[in-house]
Order: sequence, then structure tokens, then C-alpha cells
Amino acid sequence: MAFVLALLVPLTAAAQITFERTYGGASSDLGRSVAQTPDGGYIVAGTTRSYGAGQSDLWLIKTDAWGSTSWSTTFGGPQTDGGRSVALTLDGGYIIAGNTTSFGEGQTDIYLVRTDADGHTVWTRPYGGPQTETGRSVAPTLDGGFVVTGYTESYGAELSDVVLIKVDANGDTVWTRTYGGSSYDSGESVAQTLDEGYIVAGGTTTFGAGSWDIYVIKTDSLGDTMWTRTYGGPNYEGGFSVAQTSDGGYIIVGETESYGAGDRDVYLVKTDGVGDTIWTRTYGGPYADGGYSVAQTNDGGYIITGYGEPFPTGIEDLYLIRTDSAGDTLWTRAYAGLAWDGGYSVAQTLDGGYIVVGYTWPPGDVEDDVYLIKTDADGMVGVSEGEDELPAVAQYLAQNRPNPFGSSTTICYSLSAGTPVKVAVYDIRGALVRTLAQETVPAGFHSVVWDGRDQRGRKVASGIYFCRLETGEFTDTKRMALLR
Repeated sequence: MAFVLALLVPLTAAAQITFERTYGGASSDLGRSVAQTPDGGYIVAGTTRSYGAGQSDLWLIKTDAWGSTSWSTTFGGPQTDGGRSVALTLDGGYIIAGNTTSFGEGQTDIYLVRTDADGHTVWTRPYGGPQTETGRSVAPTLDGGFVVTGYTESYGAELSDVVLIKVDANGDTVWTRTYGGSSYDSGESVAQTLDEGYIVAGGTTTFGAGSWDIYVIKTDSLGDTMWTRTYGGPNYEGGFSVAQTSDGGYIIVGETESYGAGDRDVYLVKTDGVGDTIWTRTYGGPYADGGYSVAQTNDGGYIITGYGEPFPTGIEDLYLIRTDSAGDTLWTRAYAGLAWDGGYSVAQTLDGGYIVVGYTWPPGDVEDDVYLIKTDADGMVGVSEGEDELPAVAQYLAQNRPNPFGSSTTICYSLSAGTPVKVAVYDIRGALVRTLAQETVPAGFHSVVWDGRDQRGRKVASGIYFCRLETGEFTDTKRMALLR
């Protein structure tokens, strides 16, 4: 039988790549979103004023594992266009959300761009009415389509409302929903949830306790509201990133002026599955700090990026904060020179490190540049002289990537010591579908590739599957979605 065998690729702790890179030209360039690609490289979406057809354009940059540019491309027209969010598609391409004033009906419209794996346009679509709509975040859906959130001034209750648009694989609108009240409300981050509904985080001046509060909306698969929550105190709170956690709850990051030590602090909120607060944490010093992106790590903790102002000069550093599952700080790292720096998007990488994208703006320079940082598992970039001990390796099973997937997906895991392991795929009934690895492997990072076939080499049907890692002392399971 001819079929692709699962590949077992060892990635030792020593193989962790680290780098700091900037990308840009003579004008302003910003990196807003980053994701790791199946080849170990990275895809970055943002906005460029240095390149492209108009005053600003959506900018897509593909790099290799070391941050060297593989290709870059721009999308837009003669006016101002930009990118805010990027995700991988089932066919190995990319979906990007942003804004356009070059196309569409209104002053500004939501702008979706779908490309193939080489950045070539598959389709582009504007969405909106006669006023202003902005796209802040996009996520792939289990049916092969996409969901995008932002805000709308053309539709909804009053001044601006959260907007949620579901489109099919071709970008055609399936449905549109708005959420909000009599004042200003906005969506900043969206993800599909395990029940095939959606979770949206943003901000509201209509509801809540303060002048602006974090606003979280849970919907069903049709975008109908299941519940809403606000989080905050008497002053300003903004929510910028939300993710569903392994326990079925949610993690939200933003910034707060009601709580914490300084003028403004990073604000992390952990909730249960119905949005009730389990705990909140603040991070920062006496000046201005904020969080723009959060992701759950393989050990159940969290990684946050944003900005911090260590001194009352107005100069900001890009911050990376690593916490345990209770939100308690494990370490904090600042990445900066004599510059204004900040992080907009962070993700854990297949080798257990982190990839961060944002901006850097050295004093005296006219404009800023895209700033891409790859760290090791401890948030370090580079190795100090004389530092020849490898960092300790955690034990975990990572979420497969991409997920959902169409043809193949990569499953990564880490071992703290050499041990016999079994990595296997099961269907929703618990029946074995495929054993991907069953042997003794050394400590370090490892990956297997599942090609969507069973033990006999036959393609399995679309649906939900589970990957299970078993060692002598550790067992973990991850949910996978196959869509052909």
C-alpha cells in the first residue's frame, strides 16, 4: 500500500533557534499578527507605508525558521489599507483580516484576503456599509470558512457595535451579527470554540462599571448570543485577545487603569466556561504597561506580549510575560534598545519557544519597522558567553498544527527524559485509528505527522479525532478536526 508514513523528527533543546529581526523601508511599517507555518517558518501580517500601491497596504511576510525573508507581498489599492490578523487555512495558505479605504462601499471597510501558500491571491473581499467598519481578527472555522470581528458604524444599535461576520471558503457572507448598545462597542479578537460557537473579546462604553470595560461575547454556531460579560472597574479597561483554555474556560488579556500598580497595567482575566471570573492578575510597574496578545502554553500556563514603560520617559519596551496556570509570574522579559518597542502578537512555537511580532521605532528615526523575535523556552534570545548548559525541557503534548487541517497535521510533544512513548490517533468513539509512534525516544522536542489515514493506509472521513500521548508517567490528549 502506498501511503505517507508518519515521520518522527527529533528536535532537541539545543536545536532551539533564537533571533531578532526587523523588516521595513523608509516609511512606517508595523507587524500585527504572527503564526508558525508547517515548514517551521513564520507568517507575519501587518501594514506597510514603504511598499505597495497606495498610501498604505496590507503586508504579508513569509520567513524561514531563522527569520530570513522567503517572500513578501502587499495587497491594497491607491488609498489606505492595512492588515491586523493572519491565520493558516486548511489548504496551507493564509487568511488575513484588516481594513480598506480603497475598496468597498463605505469610508472604511473590513478587508479579507485569502492567499495560497506562496502568497498569491485566491480572493479578496470588502465587507461593510456606508460608514466605517474595521476588521480586527480572523479565525478559520471547522466548515472550511472564516469568521471575522471588528466594529461597525453602519449597522447595529447606535454609535458603533461589535460586528461578527461568518463567510464561506470563497469569502461569501453566510451571516452577519452585531452586538452592543447605545454607545461605543468594539470587537478585537475572535476564536471558534469547542462547541462550534464563537468567543469575541473587545471593549464597551455601553455596559460595565467604568468609562470603558472589557466586553466578552459568547455565541452559538449561528452567531446568536449565549451570554455576554464585562470586566473592569471605575476607570478604563480594554480587552485585546481571547482564547479558549484547555479546561473549557477562557483567558483574556488587555490593560487596566482601575487596578494594579501603575498608571496602566497589563490585565489578565481567567474565566470559566460561562464567563464567570475565576481570577484576575495585573502586571506592570509605576508607569504605563499593556497586554495585546495571550496564548495558553503547552503546560497550561500563559504567555503574554505587549508593551511596558520602565521609566517616565514615554519610551516603551516590548514585554513578554510567562505565567503558570494560576496567572502567577514565572518570568518577564523586555526586548529593547534605545527605541519605542511593543508586541502585538505571540504564539508558542513547535520547539517550545515563542515567536513575537510588533514594532520598533528608534528615537531619531522617521518611522517604525516590523519587529520579529524568536525566543527559547525561557524567553531568551541568544546564548551568553560561557552558558553551555541546555535549559530544562518540560513534558507536554502540544496542540496539533494546523487545526483544523485538510490533508496532514503536525503533532509535537516534549519529554523531560528518555522513555518509551506511544502517540496514537483515536476517533470520537475511542477506537484506534492510527499509531503514529511507539518506541523509546530521548528527552527533548519531537514531532510526528499524521496524513489523515488509518492503520491500513485508507483516508479517514472528516470529523473530530483525538491524539493521545502515553509515556510511563504521563498521558495527555488533544482534540483535532479533519476537514477534507
